[in-house]
Amino acid sequence: MAPNTLDLHQDAARLTAQLVDIPSVSGDEETLADAVEEALRGLPHLTVDRYGNNVVARTALGRAERVVLAGHLDTVPLAGNLPSRRDADGFLWGCGTSDMKAGVAVQLRIAATVPEPNRDLTFVFYDNEEVEASRNGLGHLAAARPAWLAGDFAVLLEPSSGQVEGGCQGTLRVLLRTTGTRAHSARSWLGENAVHQAAPILARLAAYEPRRVTIDGLEYREGLNAVRVEGGVAGNVIPDACTVTVNYRYAPDLTEEQALAHVREVFADCPVDELVVDDHSGGALPGLGHPAAAAFVAAVGGTPRPKFGWTDVSRFSALGVPAVNYGPGEPNLAHKVDERVEEALIVHCEERLRAWLAG
Repeated sequence: MAPNTLDLHQDAARLTAQLVDIPSVSGDEETLADAVEEALRGLPHLTVDRYGNNVVARTALGRAERVVLAGHLDTVPLAGNLPSRRDADGFLWGCGTSDMKAGVAVQLRIAATVPEPNRDLTFVFYDNEEVEASRNGLGHLAAARPAWLAGDFAVLLEPSSGQVEGGCQGTLRVLLRTTGTRAHSARSWLGENAVHQAAPILARLAAYEPRRVTIDGLEYREGLNAVRVEGGVAGNVIPDACTVTVNYRYAPDLTEEQALAHVREVFADCPVDELVVDDHSGGALPGLGHPAAAAFVAAVGGTPRPKFGWTDVSRFSALGVPAVNYGPGEPNLAHKVDERVEEALIVHCEERLRAWLAG
């Protein structure tokens, strides 16, 4: 077997390890996309298409309902956490184990082992989820090949600890820029310090009280935080420019326009010379009252929770496809140096999905 040939007949935990050991940092997913495409083309019950490093496979059985199972192929940058390793406590360690190659392994196992599902299935594997929205592979598919994403219901296998998580938060990143006058620090009275001008912005953030919003019985917690401060050119120069990068994670009851208006209002009386939107993706309402979502929750069990963070359920929602998050990864371990996933939970999620789709 070639090094990157995926074995879809091994259990989902071992398949996860194989996926993890094919590095696929955002922008470098081609090798993994090739391996996924090759594995899927070996399954005669699927039609396989590819657009860039995005791979889509579908059944065509004429079922009354079509379900989309989707997951991203990319990971955050490596942090000395490859190759993968298994420990004696039943955990698999390594970059992408939790977010979200365990979910991708479950997708591939369902694709390989449920040739005649009770619903038609679409499997979507896409690139560049962990970076800015403009590079997101699912977004590119939605724009260029929307018919490939058509369905009655979608499950995004993002890490959710094997529990259904409804909707997602919106995420807005803005750059707040202040300006001053450059001068020698020995004669600072001749200048105006742009970093000091940013103090009211930071004070406003420190005093900010985020909302808690309950939607469909799920409580979403917001956050407005500085995530970067940049300013200064040398140790003896009064800086004439400063940028505070602010991230707003907001509940899905707000539209993108309302979220941006709120941020502008928060900083309206601060000395901001320019506010620039750096990245923005709207949230998605949980939609758990939709019959397909309710049936899925009943099938897999557990108590639904809100999704803290942005996921591509938002894109499916925009396409008119109700969607939930359900995957084996632990969201609190995503992106960490010690990222890991419980192997038993990978198998459990696969079994629950198989029971739902093959029952």
